[in-house]
Amino acid sequence: MIIGPYAKVWEFSTVRAGSYVGRRVSIGFNCEVTHSYLSAGAVLGHRIGLNRAIVGADVHLSANVTAAAIHLTTDMRRPDREVILRVESGLYRCGTDRFSAVIGDGVQTGTGITLAPGTAVGPRTHIGSGVTLPPARVFPAYSLVSASTATDISVTCPRRRRP
Repeated sequence: MIIGPYAKVWEFSTVRAGSYVGRRVSIGFNCEVTHSYLSAGAVLGHRIGLNRAIVGADVHLSANVTAAAIHLTTDMRRPDREVILRVESGLYRCGTDRFSAVIGDGVQTGTGITLAPGTAVGPRTHIGSGVTLPPARVFPAYSLVSASTATDISVTCPRRRRP
């Protein structure tokens, strides 16, 4: 485990072996970070669970965000399904049965978010409260992801910005 300069880990939080916590990262009350990489300036609110995730710079995850690393199976101690990502060109095999999410730079979330295994969230995406992101999905940069109900997810992708 590596904890970078000026990083803060608040009460009742656990950062487990195999994790990297970058410069000026703040890990809030009652969080668990397992085998994850947190880039500089990331802020984890209260009760965040990250398992085998890659978190970009200046990300802000509000309270009660969970990134699950394994699919449901008969014996949860022995995962038996490889994690994949569905990208425009087809399927990307992660080569492991334990991987949760890639969260791009500047992503912001509301509360009560669940990221299923194999989720990729593009930079500067905003995810509204109460959203459960399905497995093996890629959400483009600058998206707005919201849900009025648990089964109604809306993704709004802005037009491409010109440099």
